Parts: sequence; C-alpha cells; structure tokens
Amino acid sequence: MDDFVDANLLEDLRARCRALHVAGALRPARIGRGAQERHAPEVRGDFIAWLSEPELDAEQRLLGRLEELRVALNRGLMAGLEDFQGHFALYPPGTGYARHFDRLAGTDIRAISAALYLNQGWTSDDGGALRIHTGGGGSQDVLPLGGRLVAFVSDRFEHEVLPSRRERLSFTGWYRRRPLEAFV
Repeated sequence: MDDFVDANLLEDLRARCRALHVAGALRPARIGRGAQERHAPEVRGDFIAWLSEPELDAEQRLLGRLEELRVALNRGLMAGLEDFQGHFALYPPGTGYARHFDRLAGTDIRAISAALYLNQGWTSDDGGALRIHTGGGGSQDVLPLGGRLVAFVSDRFEHEVLPSRRERLSFTGWYRRRPLEAFV
C-alpha cells in the first residue's frame, strides 16, 4: 500500500530514525534468539532500535495507523492479531538481509510481517528492494519507496533485503497473536 502515512508523518518518522542513528541508539541487529542470538553482519547488516514506549507524537501516530490496520485485518480475515512489535531500521549502503522467514523457531506468535519504508526519492537504481519469494522459484521485488507499507504472512514467505547503494530506512515489525501451541 503506497501512502500508508501522510507526507508530514513520513518526514517526522524519517527524521526520528536518523536522529536515533546520530545519537547512537540504533544497534547492530542480531539473529537467533536466547543462547543462539548473535551479531552476524554477513547475514544481516542493519542497525535497529525497538519502539517499546513511543516518545514522540510521530511514533504515537504511526502506532495508531498500525492499530487501525490490525483491527481491519482482524475484521476482514479473523486473524486474531493482538498487537504490533516493531523497530526503526537503517541499512548502510552495501548491506542487506539474507533470505529468511520471520517466524521464530519454536513459536508461531509472529503472524503478519510489515515494513513501512521511510526513504525519500528512492529509485530502482538505488537497489535495496525487498524480495519476497512466492514459491515455485518465483519472487516479487518491492522497492522501498517512502510511505509504502508491505505486509505478508510471516511464516509463509521467505524474503530478503537486497543490498542498496544508499542508506535505506524503515519501520519494520510484526503483528502478533497468542501462540497457537497454547491452545493444544
């Protein structure tokens, strides 16, 4: 969905991501979980800052838009989504994220993956597309145009971030549900 947020909010979120970077609040992203968690820049080159408590109006407004989408997804798909967990992300030029699923090993809590792109003036020459593998050897590349939201089922679509030629900004996360294993 293009223009998921208005131009003013997009600019405020872009500024927030950059301010977090300048302040040193974006940390190298890690892969795995628990004892297996580690920094692996050859797999994932982004720097992230989790949004646990919104500090700025722009963060509050973004979470409001994401909540509207959660309600719509639950109403239309009976998805059982409970909340959203997300982070700001910055990929330096030349970095990406290798092909992966967003489902964490041993849990199905992540239901829908979503990324809102914060980039300005992005073109295909900049690289950095999100490549979603659609099965049967097919894939779909999504350019990270500012204001574009892409969402997909977390455990059904492998995806990767292709290396970009310039800094790539986003707010990325997951709509979560209660673990289904809790009902077994």
